Amino acid sequence: MVKEQGRKNIAQNRKARHDYEIVDTYEAGMVLTGTEVKSLRQGRASLVDGFAEVRDGEVWLLNVHIPEYTEGTWNNHTPRRPRKLLLHKLEILKLIGKSKETGFTMVPLSLYFKDGRAKVELALARGKREYDKRQTLMEKQAKREADRAVSAARRRNRVG
Repeated sequence: MVKEQGRKNIAQNRKARHDYEIVDTYEAGMVLTGTEVKSLRQGRASLVDGFAEVRDGEVWLLNVHIPEYTEGTWNNHTPRRPRKLLLHKLEILKLIGKSKETGFTMVPLSLYFKDGRAKVELALARGKREYDKRQTLMEKQAKREADRAVSAARRRNRVG
């Protein structure tokens, strides 16, 4: 059997980049059951309401929805169960220190397979205020308009 190579995205949390200012990111493995892995291989998951928290020196991923495997039997998993994340001890200690500070939260940014193993990209983030979100949207719109102007100018120079 050929071993998987590279990265295959399953789900992304686009809303997290809008709602939070990303301070640091970590890659973590996940403890999953067989039916969860099969459901992920079908590309089915939702990170929308997901977050992580530290309990008893371990990091847990909560509220991430991995739907039940359709061909599963009575021993199927529950879709929103807490899932343990696999991180190095130093990373966990950093997360514990930062999460005790006010305003920091841990949110999943993406879920993917890396060389056949399910991974989650976890971000240490600080919530944005409403005016920060508006500022980000204005900057994005200004960049888009500048790119359009540059591409239009290039088209005019090529034609004329």
